[in-house]
Amino acid sequence: MTTLLMALFLSLQAATQLGTEEEARAQDLMREVRCMVCAGQSIADSDAGMAVDMRRFVRERVEQGQSDREIRDALVERFGHQVLMRPPLDSQTAPLWIAPVAFLLLGGGLLAATMRKKKR
Repeated sequence: MTTLLMALFLSLQAATQLGTEEEARAQDLMREVRCMVCAGQSIADSDAGMAVDMRRFVRERVEQGQSDREIRDALVERFGHQVLMRPPLDSQTAPLWIAPVAFLLLGGGLLAATMRKKKR
């Protein structure tokens, strides 16, 4: 019975995966796409139901012959730029790129001001 279940599981898994080259491309894309449920995880690393659906979406699009850019654009259209692990720098995502630098400069300025007050 266990052998039968294992064989069924492996056949279902094989049916959901693409050819070796296509699967490698799909896996690369999955590592670039953020799970919208999990904090900071790609859909390749997440077990969330939404991540499973997103992986299926990526595999279907790869199988249909769409380019990586077309697949990323479709995901961004649906979820916004936050779906990408590395969002591009443009007017919508500039705060995501600028905020860490601004906070670092602000913290450094506050530290320097505090140090100057202590020396006096």
